[in-house]
Amino acid sequence: MKQLAITFLILLISTTGWSKKNPIPLIGDKAPSFTEKSTNGILNFPEDFGTHWKILFSHPLDFTAVCTSELCGLARNQEKFDSLGVKVAVVSIDEVERHLLWKEFMEKVLNEENENITIEYPIVADLAGEVSQKYGMLHQSMNDKRDVRGVFIIDPNNIIQAITFYPMSVGRNMDEILRTVEALQLTQNDNVLTPLNWQPGDDVLVPHKPYTSDELEKNPELKDQYYHKGEYMWFKKMRK
Repeated sequence: MKQLAITFLILLISTTGWSKKNPIPLIGDKAPSFTEKSTNGILNFPEDFGTHWKILFSHPLDFTAVCTSELCGLARNQEKFDSLGVKVAVVSIDEVERHLLWKEFMEKVLNEENENITIEYPIVADLAGEVSQKYGMLHQSMNDKRDVRGVFIIDPNNIIQAITFYPMSVGRNMDEILRTVEALQLTQNDNVLTPLNWQPGDDVLVPHKPYTSDELEKNPELKDQYYHKGEYMWFKKMRK
């Protein structure tokens, strides 16, 4: 029994040590700060992006096929992110010089596709792996020193609002990332909820019945602004 207790204690200390070394910030946590070199110069994240919404993308390695396709897709959507007030940063464990070569290669690919696009977002050189550790991008079970592909969506107060991780073999969906940003912005601004498969412009859920009997009596038009399915799902009409 004593030996079993000692073994358990060793395992607990080992697991706790890994957890402390490689924490994954959770939704609702303050986004960890870092200062690193990037293709746009020194980046102090998230402070340099002020009160904008922010997205941090992680990549395992420069010049890999899936990552290249994703960053080209990210470049194609720069104007859309700008219109949503979103600032983007990319992290990869490679030096700035290699990032710059990768950036040049991707812009060439985009121009070959008749897209005159310049990559504006910074690609951060996380050579020491400090950013990766702060954001929990190195997953023990992967037995790899490279980042898994993560996405952290951070609000203007630098609070993490959404997190997703993808394996190195599966590309991310840029439309879904944009949809999530728009949903987060809408739900924060208007105190509403988005239902299954919601798309921008669709009707939204409200957290409780939107009016009382007295309010409806005073303003009968309220009934035309909302509808419900069952007893608990109340919807607000977004299209007139």
